[in-house]
Amino acid sequence: MKQQNKKIRGIIVGGSGLIGGAFVHYFNKCCSKDIEILSPNSKKMNIADKDDIERYTNHWKPDFIINAAIAAIDSDPQLTYSINYIGSINLAIIAAKLHIPYIFISSAAVLPDGEELLEDQENSLAASLSNYAKSKLMCEMTLKHMHEQQGLDFTAIRLAIVYGKHDHKTQGFHRLLHSIAEQAMPIIPTAKGVQHSYTNAKKIPYFIHHTLKNRSEFSGQLYNFVDPEPVELAHLIKTIRNFLGVTKPRNIFLPLRIANCGIYVLKILQRQLLCIGIDVKLPAELMFLDQFYKTQTLNSAKLKRSSFTDPWPEETVYSELPEMIEHYISRWEQLNCISGFNDDFFEPQKDVQQFINEPQQLLEEIHGGDVTPFGEFSKFSQTKK
Repeated sequence: MKQQNKKIRGIIVGGSGLIGGAFVHYFNKCCSKDIEILSPNSKKMNIADKDDIERYTNHWKPDFIINAAIAAIDSDPQLTYSINYIGSINLAIIAAKLHIPYIFISSAAVLPDGEELLEDQENSLAASLSNYAKSKLMCEMTLKHMHEQQGLDFTAIRLAIVYGKHDHKTQGFHRLLHSIAEQAMPIIPTAKGVQHSYTNAKKIPYFIHHTLKNRSEFSGQLYNFVDPEPVELAHLIKTIRNFLGVTKPRNIFLPLRIANCGIYVLKILQRQLLCIGIDVKLPAELMFLDQFYKTQTLNSAKLKRSSFTDPWPEETVYSELPEMIEHYISRWEQLNCISGFNDDFFEPQKDVQQFINEPQQLLEEIHGGDVTPFGEFSKFSQTKK
């Protein structure tokens, strides 16, 4: 990254998602004196159109590009290919032309099952891979090729199951949390002992910023960015259940073959409903159902050996559960996304309770200046008289 006295400028693609949003929040909050961040949507810069990217970057002249954009994981092959692969490589081509760093967010989906998987391991590129995994793996391969053949200055980061706050979509880990809160998971959809790696969304921007300031170390490199210790899925599900104080899922494990049969029946029902004009979508995460029954853990030794220092080494998915649960349950209740939940789990403020049960009394108290902050308006009106 260019070293200069003036403020540098970065482009973050995919800034509305959990990962991209974490980047935008971090750079605007922690680095706004030194770094200006642009986060264009598809109307301002269509990454599937190289000329559009070139026009945008020629105007703004960025010093780095971070790509956290992905198509929805259940998108059709054309959209997945256009956004996840063509779009990502278009950005890389522009970064190479401008001689600026390109940070690419990849995924553990490119890896096989197994324990302590290293950065140099990957699935064989084959038609049998999901569209999502295929596109991410192709990106990694092309970025390595561009680094070797064209001198592209890139860093790729593989994330596992991402957890954190401020995601506007219910997906991934948050889909699991929602299912337990909604009591939609009667029994445990995994097998005993199945473990996965997890990634703390809050930590990723710190690593990105560090890599941008230390290009000689991180250029052309790929890192597994995960918490040091893997987590048993069944234990995590039970911990969330106990924290919420709900009764489901029961301590019964759902065999994979029965789960697959259930999904098959749901898909038949989905097609039947579509015939009468009712469009019902199954959760996109169901395409990864097999992974609920297979261990996949990533080795983070390379990350530990680097010059990066974890800002919160004690934080894990378990330590962050209370804050995440409070954040998401409150949000889902406000949006009516969950029903039948324990109303006493989060006690509403007094004025909210009145709004629910005694709106007339609340309105009289507001007009009388007895409710903060409306008391200030009462004083203002008295002053005018």
